[in-house]
Amino acid sequence: MNRVSFAPIAGTERNNKMNLKSKSDSYAAAGVDITAGYRAVELMKKHIARTKNEGCLDEVGGFGGCFGLSIAGMEEPVLVSGTDGVGTKLRFAMLLDKHDTIGIDAVAMCVNDIICCGAKPLFFLDYIACGKNYPEKIAEIVSGVAEGCVRSGSALIGGETAEHPGMMPEHDYDIAGFSVGIVDKKKMIDNKKTEVGDIVIALASSGVHSNGFSLVRKVFDVENNPDLTKPCKELDGKSIAEVLLTPTKIYVKSVLALLEKVDVKGISHITGGGFYENIPRSIPKGLSAKIDKSAIKVLSIFELIAKTGNISQRDMFNTFNMGVGMSITVAKQDADKALEILKANGEDAYIIGTVVESDEGVIIE
Repeated sequence: MNRVSFAPIAGTERNNKMNLKSKSDSYAAAGVDITAGYRAVELMKKHIARTKNEGCLDEVGGFGGCFGLSIAGMEEPVLVSGTDGVGTKLRFAMLLDKHDTIGIDAVAMCVNDIICCGAKPLFFLDYIACGKNYPEKIAEIVSGVAEGCVRSGSALIGGETAEHPGMMPEHDYDIAGFSVGIVDKKKMIDNKKTEVGDIVIALASSGVHSNGFSLVRKVFDVENNPDLTKPCKELDGKSIAEVLLTPTKIYVKSVLALLEKVDVKGISHITGGGFYENIPRSIPKGLSAKIDKSAIKVLSIFELIAKTGNISQRDMFNTFNMGVGMSITVAKQDADKALEILKANGEDAYIIGTVVESDEGVIIE
């Protein structure tokens, strides 16, 4: 395995000189070119630099990413972490040979989770496994990771690139990562204040995001479908592959803006398991979110998936986000203010339901 850390020290003059002496012909003959890793790091630097924030520590690290933690103004700081990957959505990046957005998905899946607790993301690290290290491709992937970090206010402080010859085809890769954030314990969102009559607000998704792609691939017969990259009238002339590769929306900055001015009672990131699995996680036992199905702005890609795969409405809502990437619960009297703040921060936010007395967790009708 070719280990590459890109904590700040990895780019120092001393390390560069050491890298020039680091070469193994025997390892290269076995399928791992360690010099390609060094080249990839050089290409990554301009992208990583974009993510630098006040917590980054220069000239520290080498084997670990270091971050200076500021807890000023917090009575009881709590670190919140999240980890995830992109799953089989990667097949569409490979199909289109477009690798500069999949890293956004990797970041989004993590930071959108920890913001549900009210935590502000601090830093992110990624892990990329590949059949062969093509430095330009790895740098392209990391450019997406960096963009996701910029969108969420996170610093990209480290990562790992591993070549797996003989275990993965040369042009295949996988990516995962994790995020760490911070929140004052007294400000953590735990749904305990949720009451009957509270309002459920939807934040529109950018597409399928990064869940349900095993079903998507089956529906569209991805490995044998020549029409995936052709214009599709149901998708306003965009190709199916193009729409499916649309990166996951990152909600961090708009939600943080909301938390500053509104008492948010619950937040759900609508990922794997759709409405039925995720919304109940932000609703306490004995209560349920009653969702008005007619209020949901269902995206055309979901209509096409359901039609092509002959998938029931129940299964669609139990697999996909259906156009709702995140749901937020607030008191009825705070709903208008919450909508105003979210829209001012670029969100397509609208009301989709209310909290009712029930043990079902979520009711869609």
